[in-house]
Amino acid sequence: MSDAHLVETRLSSEQLLRGNFLDVRRDHVSLPDGGQATREYVVHPGAVVIVPLLDDGRVIVERQYRYPLQQVILEFPAGKIDPGENHRDCAMRELAEETGYRARQWAYAGVLHPTAAYSTEFIEIWFARGLYLGERHLDDGEFIEVLAQEPAALDAAAARGELTDAKSLIALMWLQKSQSGQWPLSWVDVTEAEQR
Repeated sequence: MSDAHLVETRLSSEQLLRGNFLDVRRDHVSLPDGGQATREYVVHPGAVVIVPLLDDGRVIVERQYRYPLQQVILEFPAGKIDPGENHRDCAMRELAEETGYRARQWAYAGVLHPTAAYSTEFIEIWFARGLYLGERHLDDGEFIEVLAQEPAALDAAAARGELTDAKSLIALMWLQKSQSGQWPLSWVDVTEAEQR
């Protein structure tokens, strides 16, 4: 099946803003019907979200203040991919830095596009199990509260509108699907030497 009848073609591009993290662009595009339009979007390096599974069935989540929303948000551990970084290595790094946990087994679940209308961002979903606690290494200016929660409690928080973070909602859905056997995971052992 061809998608040619839907594809837009870039005619020109300009950078509107280059910050420490964000790169905002405006492109002029040719539309499938021959018309033209303008598309503004954020170039993002990509990120990972981790579903850390404790042996007792609980999962590790975080609470942190998200400045743009001016509120504390409940979410799974996550972080952006550094240039040239292997995506699983990023997941291992972020889990260790933010929570102090390392994992003996990892499984890649899938990818999501949280804001496809205005960003190139993709977020890979990773699962971690065989957790053991080590030292946290938060970034400067990062303040995170780490919690262990039952998946049912997270589901209830979502139903009450208290879990609103999109990547965490998708990760919770993936957890539920994998636990029911509908979306199986392929686990890979990781040595302690590979952990950070």
